[in-house]
Parts: sequence; C-alpha cells; structure tokens
Amino acid sequence: MRPFFKSIFEQPRHLTWASALDYLLITLGALLQALSIRLFLVPAGLVNGGISGIAQIINHYTGWPIGLMIFLGNLPLFIIGWRYLGGRRFAMRTAYAVITISIFTDLLVFFLPESGLTTDLVLNTLYGGVTSGIGYGLVYRGQGTSGGSDILARLLNNWRGITISQSYLLTDSLIMFIGGLTYSWENALYAIVMLYVSGIAAEVAMEGANVVRTAMIVTAQPEQVTREVLETMERGLTILSGRGAYTGVERSVLYTVVMRSEVNQLKALVHEADPAAFIVIGQAHEVLGEGFRPLSS
Repeated sequence: MRPFFKSIFEQPRHLTWASALDYLLITLGALLQALSIRLFLVPAGLVNGGISGIAQIINHYTGWPIGLMIFLGNLPLFIIGWRYLGGRRFAMRTAYAVITISIFTDLLVFFLPESGLTTDLVLNTLYGGVTSGIGYGLVYRGQGTSGGSDILARLLNNWRGITISQSYLLTDSLIMFIGGLTYSWENALYAIVMLYVSGIAAEVAMEGANVVRTAMIVTAQPEQVTREVLETMERGLTILSGRGAYTGVERSVLYTVVMRSEVNQLKALVHEADPAAFIVIGQAHEVLGEGFRPLSS
C-alpha cells in the first residue's frame, strides 16, 4: 500500500497559478459545504445526499464525528476511483476536497451554535441547499469532486452503463428513505427540495450566472447584416454556406455570440437589414476567446 499512497500525495515539481487557483476554489467550496452541514442541515434534521448524508445518520445514532465518518466512508470509494477513474489527476483534487470537508465539518463544531441560525425548516432547506450547492460548484470549478455519490455515480456509469443522473437518483433516494426513518418523513421531503435547490446553485456556481446567447442567422443579405453587427454591436461573426433542403436556394448562415442583454438589439438590427431573415437563438454556458473570457489552460 505504501507506493499507492506515495503516488497519491507526491507533489508535482512546480505548482502553476492555475493549479493554485483550483485548490483555492476547492478549499472555499469545502468550507461552504461544511457550513451548510453545521448551520442548516444537522440542526434541522435534513439529510444531505451522498456519504455526508450517511455520516449524518450515523452521527444521529452514535454521536460519532460527522467529518470523520465522511472521511472513512469515502476511503473505499476513493481507492476504487483511483484505480478506475483517472489515476493521479482524479486522486489529488478529490483527496484534498474530501480531507478539507472532513476537517472543516468537525472543526466548525467548536465555533458555530449547535442549534444553527434558525429553527424554521423552510429557511434551513433553502439556505442549506444554496450554501452546499455553491460549495459543490466551486469544487467542480476547481476540477475536483466531493467524493461520495460523485465517485459512485461515475463508477456505475463506467461499469453498468447507468447514466450519471440515474446513479444520483438511486443513491440519494435510498439515503432520503433512511433519513425519513431516522428523522421524519416531513424532513425527508424537505431534504429532497434541499437537494434540488443545491443542484441549481451548483450549476450557477460552476457555469457562472453570465450565460451568453448564440445566434444563427440565415439571410439573403449577409453583407448588410454583417456590417450592422460588426459596426453597431462590435461583435464578430462567422459566415457559413447553407442551402435550403426544400427550395435548394443557396443562403449564407451567420454565426455569432452575444451577451444576453444584447439579444434584442441583435434581432432589431437583423430585422432592419433583412426582414425576411431566419434567426435561431441558443444558449451557451461558457465562451472563451476574443471579446469574452480569455482562453486559458
């Protein structure tokens, strides 16, 4: 086992700025997840998904530290994940995330009120879901995982072809059922709502709230439309060649990316240049390159 653990924790020769930022994001995400557990979920009797939810249930019956249970519960999944899910790249950030979540969860006991911030079950559900979801999203943005269901879902996907979403549904449904038996069925129902809110918050934190729009414009006046977009909006376009399947008429297809607030302006400009144009507006979660976020490794 010594070579195994040595290969996991052996540090690279140099730590790049990008790697340092990843670990900072994972640390902040782990802290938020631990705060969610200690301030909202445990005081309200709301069971989290994954290993942390199982740890909460064990703590309810035995009093054993939740952070320690999170760490021990992730160990076998971590070792299997190391073998089948990508080796060192998977191991380093996942190990760091699991360890920091475990440490924060048990350390915060000494600094936070045992009863949490409120006794309102609805408030604990919403704020617990948002806080933990942002934490998950930051860990994912740092190219890590929080262990538990993340590893199990990927293993089930690799071994049995079960989709990631179905894997989460299977594992978390079982944990919610046990949570209902442990606390109450009302708490279990609120915990399901909390998981849904957490998923939405995780997506926003991971992908960013600044979702952009893509536009494909089929027009017979490509020069005029291009000029209006380039000069008025100062956005670039890519000109593609297209042909109508029914009419057989050749048409230019213009592809561009704009901010959400620029969509109405784009539609007005295109309509002015070519009232007969056909526009498809789509959504993109991330755009890298000139005019947007810089492309970095």
